[in-house]
Amino acid sequence: MKKVLLCSLISASFIALLTSCATTTSEITYNAKKPSSYPILRATGYAIISKQPGKTVEEKALQAMRASKLDAYRELSEQVFGQQLIADTDLNDTVQKKNELKARTSGIIKGARVIRSYPINNTYVTELELDSKVLYNIYEMRGVL
Repeated sequence: MKKVLLCSLISASFIALLTSCATTTSEITYNAKKPSSYPILRATGYAIISKQPGKTVEEKALQAMRASKLDAYRELSEQVFGQQLIADTDLNDTVQKKNELKARTSGIIKGARVIRSYPINNTYVTELELDSKVLYNIYEMRGVL
């Protein structure tokens, strides 16, 4: 009888302990205010035509157009989300053996548009624009704000 009473007491304590540790999930809500001004961000991307893969000049130009557009989006992403920098330096007897710096950006760009895309000599250039009012309206339509 003592064994049963002891087991049930331990079980009850264990259940009480588990229920007291249970957490409730809560939802975080943000109240976004409508901004007083909407800045326009601009980015420019470049690509060297002769360095692109392709058999003909036309194929290389097309690849450079695509590469310059991606480069412009990368620059725009850096403006919106920032850049992550990773630095690594190795020393041996206070003599630098290796010095490395990596940069990374990551994000989703919505609402940007190509303003101009054109070649200059051996370089293809793409100019992008992101109107933050358009971005605000996209999020507002989606019900995010």
